[in-house]
Amino acid sequence: MSQSISYYSTNLKAIPVSFKEALLKGLAPDGGLYMPSSLPRMEQGELNDLSGKAYHEIAYAILRRFLATEMPPDDLRSMTREAYNFEVPLEQVVERKYLMRLDQGPTASFKDFAARMMGRLMQYFLHRENRDMLILTATSGDTGSAIANAFYGLENIKVVVLFPVKEVTDRQRKQMTTLGKNVQIIGIEGKFDDCQALVKRAFSDPELNPLNLSSANSINIGRLIPQSVYYFYAWANLKKSETEKILFSVPSGNFGDLMGGLIAYHMGLPVKKFVVTTNENDEVPLYLRSGNYATIVPSKNCISSAMNVGHPSNMARIIALYGGIMDEQGVIVKEPDTARLRQDMFGVSISDSDTKAMIKSVYEQYRVILEPHGAVGWAGLQEYFKAFPADSGASQLAVCLETAHPAKFPDEIRELLGIDPQLPPSMVGLDQREESWDTLKSDYNLLKKTLLNKYS
Repeated sequence: MSQSISYYSTNLKAIPVSFKEALLKGLAPDGGLYMPSSLPRMEQGELNDLSGKAYHEIAYAILRRFLATEMPPDDLRSMTREAYNFEVPLEQVVERKYLMRLDQGPTASFKDFAARMMGRLMQYFLHRENRDMLILTATSGDTGSAIANAFYGLENIKVVVLFPVKEVTDRQRKQMTTLGKNVQIIGIEGKFDDCQALVKRAFSDPELNPLNLSSANSINIGRLIPQSVYYFYAWANLKKSETEKILFSVPSGNFGDLMGGLIAYHMGLPVKKFVVTTNENDEVPLYLRSGNYATIVPSKNCISSAMNVGHPSNMARIIALYGGIMDEQGVIVKEPDTARLRQDMFGVSISDSDTKAMIKSVYEQYRVILEPHGAVGWAGLQEYFKAFPADSGASQLAVCLETAHPAKFPDEIRELLGIDPQLPPSMVGLDQREESWDTLKSDYNLLKKTLLNKYS
C-alpha cells in the first residue's frame, strides 16, 4: 500500500520523478508525458470492498495507492470528499446497458472529475512549498471551463486557457469567459491541435521558465489518475458477481478518458473491452485496424467538438503502456504489442450524420437525451454489438460514458429533438453573464509576448 511510485517520461530522456514533481511540471523536460513506472494492483478482495461505497470513498481507495507516500491519508480523504460532492448517476437505458452521466459537476462535464482533484492537489503541494504557478492549458470544449472553475480564486495559481474560436459552443465559452480574477481566456484563430501545439512549445521554451508554467490538460498525470476512479465506481455499483467483466464505450478526443480507463484495467478492474469511439477524426480506429498511425491535419470540425483532435496527446501514453514508444509528432519509434492493443480495444469512428441519428433514435426509443459526445459513444457501442453479436445479449453489462450535459449543446438538441434541455443548476443564468476574453492568431511568438508581458 505504501510503495513509492516514480514517474518516467514517454520519451525516456528525463530522470524519473515523484508524483508531486510530475504534477507540478506537467510536461517532462524532454517533451514527453509522465507515466507511472508501475501500477498498483487491486486484489479481488479490495475490488469487492468498493461495493456500496460513495464516490468520494472509492476515489480515496484508488488514489491513496498512488499518493500514500506523498501525503497523509487524512489530507487525501478530505480532498476527495470536497472534490466529489455531487452525484454520479448510472442511468439505465435498456437491459444492462447504462449511461454513466459524468455531467453533474460544477461545469456539467466529465472534466470536473479530474480538474477538481488536480486543483486541490496542486494547491496542497504549492502551499507546502510557498510557490506560485501559471497554468497554461488548451481546450477543445470542456477542459477549459472545468480547469478555470477548479482553479478560480486560488491565490497562488493563475490560469491561461487557449481555445479554438470557431469550435466551441457559446455556453462552453461562457463557462470560461465569465469568471475573471486569476483566469485569462484566449481565443486562438485555429484548431484545437494548434492550441495544443502552442502550449507544448511554451513548456519547452527556456525563456518562459521564470513563469513557472504547468499544464492542466490531460498531458498532466494529475488529470489522468483521478479519471480512473469512475470506471471502478461503475463496476462496483452495477456488477452482479465479483468477477463479472464490464464493457465500456469511451467517446474519445485527446484520449485522457480512455487512458484513465486503461489505468483502471491494468490495476485489475475486470474489463471485457474498451470500445474506443471517435468522431470523424478517425486516426486511432484506423491505427487499431491497420497498424498504421497517421495524424489528421487539420483536424475535422464535428458537432462533438471536444473530440476534434487530429493527434491525441495521450496516444504516447497508450503506446507506452503496451511496450512501445511514440514521439510528440505521432511517429511510432518502437512498435507496441498490437495484438494486446486489439484484444483490449475496439476502435470505431462515427460520422456527424450518424451522431445526429443516434440522438434522435435514443430519445424516440427510450426518452433519454444524449448530447453529441455521448451519442458518439452510444453509436460506437451499437457498432461493437454488430461486430460481436454474442456480446449484445441482455445479460452483458455495458456502460457508455456521457461526458457533457445536453444543455451545453442547445442548438443541436433543439434542431434534432425540438426541445430545450433543462439547464443544470451550474448553468442557470450563464447566458446573461458578461464575457471577457482576448483573441490571438495561431502564432507562438504572439502568445509568448502576451505571457511575458502579463505574467513576468
